[in-house]
Amino acid sequence: MLPPNLTPTPAVSSSCLAGVAAVLIAGTALANEFWLEPAQFFVLPGATVHVRRLTGPDFRGQAWAGRSNRVTQLLHYAPGAEAANLLPPATPPDTLATTLTLRQSGTHLVALVTNNAFTTLPAAQFTAYLQTEGLDYALAQRQLRGQTGQPGREAYRRCAKTLIQVGPAAAPDTARTWARVVGQPLELIPEQNPPALASGAGLTVRVLAEGRPVAGQMLRLWYRGPTSLPRVISTLRSNQNGRVLFRLSGAGEYLVGAVRMVPAPATQSADWQSTWSTLTFGVSKQKRP
Repeated sequence: MLPPNLTPTPAVSSSCLAGVAAVLIAGTALANEFWLEPAQFFVLPGATVHVRRLTGPDFRGQAWAGRSNRVTQLLHYAPGAEAANLLPPATPPDTLATTLTLRQSGTHLVALVTNNAFTTLPAAQFTAYLQTEGLDYALAQRQLRGQTGQPGREAYRRCAKTLIQVGPAAAPDTARTWARVVGQPLELIPEQNPPALASGAGLTVRVLAEGRPVAGQMLRLWYRGPTSLPRVISTLRSNQNGRVLFRLSGAGEYLVGAVRMVPAPATQSADWQSTWSTLTFGVSKQKRP
């Protein structure tokens, strides 16, 4: 903002505002999360649930426009069962169907991964994006290599998981489907069953990259209450074992999000490979046993 005693000419003012707007728009566009969101996080056995694929900032989504050829993994885990591969029935040409009938009681897991899309941002916008997402490694490497004035060429892919509670969330859960490692490039794994937690409880989330714990990874926890707008309630970095301890705010819907960026392979037409990952779940206002 300009001090009040300075009055720029209209030409300078318009140019400055346009530049600021461009950076903000680019930062917002690339800061869009991608997540899975069932129509209901708590259902009765036998319910048919549509799992939406959403993208957008601030845990406010619109339908993802990606086609079925973008999806490389689409799995459904019922409690105690092996993975059901949903790709063949869900991806006839140019469509993506993710409506499930959930018959078995317990916590169900749905997981999705996309292949890469590519984008290029001007230098200033790319730097703003890296700063916003806490991608310190990429920032440092660009400075070390003298590339801060060059455009950022990025390949990005998406990983998403959601948990749906069918029937009551019983205290003993030997299946632990909610904690399954499904092999995503960047994966978020809860160490307690979120639908079984009470308001205000602690939730530990472990982050894995290519199956290995990631230290220093920034994670955000979004909360959307029954009568409140979505908001970030925690921004934390993982410890040396790849774990983050969050405190849940209350009954409602939650999104844990993370993005990791590493140098892209030489075979790609990009300088950087980013991987975005989300985990969504609901917390009920009912008291748990």
